[in-house]
Amino acid sequence: MGMTAAYEVRGLVCRLGGRDIVREVDLDVVHGEVLALVGPNGAGKSTLLGALTGDVPIAEGDVRLDGRPLAQWSARDLARTRAVLLQANQVSFPFTVREVVEMGRNPWVGHATAAQDDEAIAEAIERTDIAHLLERPFTALSGGEKARASLARVLAQRTDVVLLDEPTAALDLRHQEEVMVVARSLAAVGRAVVVVLHDLSLAAARADRIAMIDGGRLVSAGTPAEVLTPERVESVYGIAVHVLPAPDGHLIVIPHRGLSDTVSS
Repeated sequence: MGMTAAYEVRGLVCRLGGRDIVREVDLDVVHGEVLALVGPNGAGKSTLLGALTGDVPIAEGDVRLDGRPLAQWSARDLARTRAVLLQANQVSFPFTVREVVEMGRNPWVGHATAAQDDEAIAEAIERTDIAHLLERPFTALSGGEKARASLARVLAQRTDVVLLDEPTAALDLRHQEEVMVVARSLAAVGRAVVVVLHDLSLAAARADRIAMIDGGRLVSAGTPAEVLTPERVESVYGIAVHVLPAPDGHLIVIPHRGLSDTVSS
């Protein structure tokens, strides 16, 4: 089936403080697929995601969303097209969790009916398992609870493109899986999902394609099996690994511990 591009990134360079943080990246993000961005700390994953959201300035190259350069989008149109979950789930005022989720409907004020708002909010609450938290102040939540409430806000926004920066970082095993199942279900109905992940096994199990970033460059993009070779993971992360098939058929990536215990970098 012909997948249409949500984003087309060509020759992207992002500079922060005089340094190229993202260098010459070409990448397509298509509807109906989960794309995982992986790479070591400081590789430029969050900066690349920020260029897609429109929050990080583009020094060179081109980022197009639905065929239009990002600079030509109004803030309101962007908010109706792409939803963003950043690492810092910062809400400093004591909003309740319910109020935080309702913020996801702000771009649709005057555009959607109240019935659509209610349905979107209810579905987001159910999918993120936060019904029991709704009356609590967001500021009083644990890191994992904040992450799930923030994801609910993103889901309530009901956009065709969903950009998630390390949505699983603060979560326990079950909720990590649930977030990635939600990401897969969004792709299944034709949305484009980009997710920054640290866990290579989670990326292999839940992403259609993986883009591996190192030193600001795109070193590989393709299926999990194409990208996650032991040689490439070792060269990018500086640690020997086994890449093995799990009983369910997905690849898992684990350190070669006998080796890594004795070898100093």
